[in-house]
Amino acid sequence: MKKTFTILTLSTQIIFAQNITQKLDAVTKDLMDSSGAISSNLSFYVSDESGNMIYDYQGNKGLSTASTQKIFTAAAALETLGKNYTFKTTSSYSGSISNGNLNGNLFISSTGDPTLGSWRYEAYKPENFKQKLIEAVKKSGIKKISGDLVIDDSYFDHQAIPGGWPWDDLGNYYGAGVWGVNWRENQFDININGNEFKSFSYPLQNVNWLNDVKIGGSSDQSLIFTAPYSNVALINGTLPSKLVTVSGSVPNPPLQLGAEVNQWLKESGIEFSGKVVTNSQLEIEGKKALEAPKNNIILTYESPTLDKIVYWFLRKSINMYGETLIKTLGKEKKGNPGFKSGVAFLKEFWKSKGINPNMINFADGSGLSPQNYVAAKAEVQALLYAKKQPWFDSYYDGFPTQDNGMKMKSGTMKDTKSFAGFHTSKDGKKYVFSIIINNYQGSGSTELQKILNVLK
Repeated sequence: MKKTFTILTLSTQIIFAQNITQKLDAVTKDLMDSSGAISSNLSFYVSDESGNMIYDYQGNKGLSTASTQKIFTAAAALETLGKNYTFKTTSSYSGSISNGNLNGNLFISSTGDPTLGSWRYEAYKPENFKQKLIEAVKKSGIKKISGDLVIDDSYFDHQAIPGGWPWDDLGNYYGAGVWGVNWRENQFDININGNEFKSFSYPLQNVNWLNDVKIGGSSDQSLIFTAPYSNVALINGTLPSKLVTVSGSVPNPPLQLGAEVNQWLKESGIEFSGKVVTNSQLEIEGKKALEAPKNNIILTYESPTLDKIVYWFLRKSINMYGETLIKTLGKEKKGNPGFKSGVAFLKEFWKSKGINPNMINFADGSGLSPQNYVAAKAEVQALLYAKKQPWFDSYYDGFPTQDNGMKMKSGTMKDTKSFAGFHTSKDGKKYVFSIIINNYQGSGSTELQKILNVLK
């Protein structure tokens, strides 16, 4: 009797799987036969939670992924660095303190904390860092600084933007670069009425604007162009004839932080008559960088733990977090903080977990580069691996719930739409899936969610 029951159960599972497979195949082929998909490529793979294949439509085909690329970076960071990993920002001084006078420089250095001054975390906002820094300066007995304020941004190399990012993206908030010292997520906001600047979220340092915005339409169709270390920014495109907020990327975050610290010192009654300098700027001018002292440390400021950073990285798809993690992985595991080093480690990491390296052609850590090519099957394999790890809850928590009620990371870029995630159907079946489409002429999000709804 037990043997008969087992055979019946297996038969029922096979029939159920066939039904799901047939339904997925029907809706997938309907999409690919549509006029909007005439020049499209699709990679789609579904498995159960044990890794058994449910459906495969060109699952091995590598396509541009957009932000579902982040699932690889987040998982590798959690396993390699640990969910309790923190970034550190320190303040120290050179010289000596005599009668309240610092006869030397005040330094601020960081290990690339992407959350320094972020508004997303309670107790970690700009005012919190300001309070702790000023308290530390006063506690050390400093009432006057005779030297300079040095922002030591030398922890990473000088390349702030991964190769392959489109020029159209660089000056916009989602195209923010990565420095050894980051500040306010390297983002600023402008309130614009028509084509007239009304106010900034905070005063930008050494940025001169070219404004080619035209008034027109009912939505924000503007683009901001900035380049790392540049003092010129351009905004163009169209904006409606009303007050809107446009967000951009700061071209020199270490300098921005330095200017704000300078203001804090003055507001707090600490005399400072020196210059604000960054190590990168000194090197641009052909001068030698100033090394932050390893002693005379007056403040050590730690970031939120990595699990909390990964939450926002996945939930709000913050590209700058991904590239910081790539540089950190490169530095920690290969002794080289360059993007290429970090990307090479990421590929090696997933190859060691059994993913065919030909299916994971990474170009960055966030997915913003159109040079990323990843197969849907590889994304499913990464998700299945993550599901077995002790840090999985921290990972899973970051996946947003999309409009169709499914827990999945989305990716959106010009001519690219993707989803990857997990779903438990109403009858209790657990699925892991990835679907990526390139060059679809239509609402890719709507069409892909229609296919994934079959799993409900």
